[in-house]
Amino acid sequence: MQISFFNLPDQTGLPRMKDVFASRSIWLGILVVIGVPIVVAATSPLLAWRSPVYIFAGFAGIIGLALLLVQPLLAANWIGGLGPMISRRWHRWVGVSLVIAVLTHVVGLWITSPPDVVDALLFRSPTSFSVWGVIAMWGLFAAALLASLRRRLQWSPLSWKRAHSAIAFGVVGSTVAHAMLIDGTMGDWSKAGLCVLVVLAMFVGMVNLRLWKR
Repeated sequence: MQISFFNLPDQTGLPRMKDVFASRSIWLGILVVIGVPIVVAATSPLLAWRSPVYIFAGFAGIIGLALLLVQPLLAANWIGGLGPMISRRWHRWVGVSLVIAVLTHVVGLWITSPPDVVDALLFRSPTSFSVWGVIAMWGLFAAALLASLRRRLQWSPLSWKRAHSAIAFGVVGSTVAHAMLIDGTMGDWSKAGLCVLVVLAMFVGMVNLRLWKR
């Protein structure tokens, strides 16, 4: 059973005021954490030397990183005011959005520099951040494929959660490595802060799902 601290009613059956406040605080915190790196990137002087397609691809990557913060919180029903059913539904749609963001990121980079993207996909790139990015991409696709085959696989719920979470953990780790190795528009501190919170959110999700129980 998943535990959420933001959907508990009081004796009248209505949400308690402190839970409403906590719920709104969570939403505000997520918006700030996601918004700050986007604003920093949007005002970066490095954009002056980049083409519109490259900029669009870069922001798709930033949005993808931001969505990784939300995914485990939705899986654990830790975003207040949604409830378990809505959280799971949003988790699926955010997952789809994450795949679209990554595809947009890769295609945009390919348009601006096809040889670099081909080298990265074939693990021939001399830059280590490209390797981590490709690992994260294939891990994300594997997690999405596993999600789409959940009913056909007929695994136990716990076995499926463990497999999906293990892949997701790899995606988060490789994505954070990819992002931190890039000297780009996000800014060192805003990027580092978002990456730390993404990792913490992943741990919160895994602990809350109680994947170690038998």
